[in-house]
Amino acid sequence: MVEAESLPLLVIVGPTASGKSSLAIEVARRLIADGCKAEIVNADSMLVYRGMDIGTAKPSRAELQEIPHHLVDIMEVTQTATVADFQAMARQIIDALRSRQVVPILVGGSSLYIRAIIDDFDFPGTEPVVRQRWQEECDRIGSVALHARLREINPDAADAILPGNARRVVRALEVIELTGTFQPRLPQPRYALAHVHQFGLRLERAEMDRRIDARVGAMWRQGLVAEVRGLVDKGLRQGLTASRGLGYHQVLGHLAGEYDQEVARTLTADGTRRLARKQLGWFKRDHRITWLSADDENNAGFIADL
Repeated sequence: MVEAESLPLLVIVGPTASGKSSLAIEVARRLIADGCKAEIVNADSMLVYRGMDIGTAKPSRAELQEIPHHLVDIMEVTQTATVADFQAMARQIIDALRSRQVVPILVGGSSLYIRAIIDDFDFPGTEPVVRQRWQEECDRIGSVALHARLREINPDAADAILPGNARRVVRALEVIELTGTFQPRLPQPRYALAHVHQFGLRLERAEMDRRIDARVGAMWRQGLVAEVRGLVDKGLRQGLTASRGLGYHQVLGHLAGEYDQEVARTLTADGTRRLARKQLGWFKRDHRITWLSADDENNAGFIADL
C-alpha cells in the first residue's frame, strides 16, 4: 500500500472556458482505467451552490455520478463561505481521499482559492460583499477616519498602512473581519501539502474570447434567465456571495428592470473576459505550474501518466 502522503495531488488550473472540468474528468477516467482510484475536488466558489448549474457550467449529473466530485452542491444560495472555510474543507477532503488510497484532482480557476488550499497560506483573500461594505464606509467617512477605526481594531495593522492609502485600509479591515488578523504582505509560494503537481491550461486570447462568447450564448439558450428567476424564490438576492456570480448578477439586474436581456448577456460576456484575463495573470506568476495547450488531446494522458 502506498503511503497516503505519497499519492500525488493533481491540480488543474486555468481561465474560464479553458476546459479544466472536462480535463479533470478525463484524467480521472484514465487513472481509474489504469487501476487507480481518483476523485475530483472543486475549488470554484460558485459550484458549491445548489441550483446554480447553467451559469457555472457545472458538470452534468451523469458526470457527477460517474466521477465523485467534492465541494459541489453543498450550500444554499443564501449561505456564504469564506476562502478560509474553503481551505479547511478542501484540505480535509484531500487528506481523507489520500487515506483511502484515492488520487485527489483539485480543479479551479482562482489562484487565490488554489493557493489557499495547497500552500502555506493563512491569508484568506477577498470576499466581494465584505470589501464593498468597507469601501462604502470609506467613501462615506474618508480614509483617514477609517484608518482611525482600523487603529482601534488592530494597531499593528494601522502602523503598517498610511492613513491616506484608502485601498489598503479597506483591505486590512476586510481581512480582519474575515480572519481576525492581518498580514501586510502575501506569503511566498510554499507548498503546505505533499507531492503537489500543478498543470495549467493556456490558450490564445482570441480563442479564449471565442470560447467565452460561445459559453455565454449557450447559457442563455439553456435557460439561465429561468434558472435565476427560480433561484430568486430561494433567496438568491439575499445571498452575499451567490448573487455576485457572473451571469447571475447580470440577470438579477435584468429581472430588476435595470436593462434588457441582451445587455445582461453582453455584460456577462464582458465580465467573464475580464475575469479570464485576471485569472491568467495570477496563475502566470506561479512558476511551479506546468503549462499545457488547452487544445492538446494528449493532456489527460500526460497528467495521468505522472
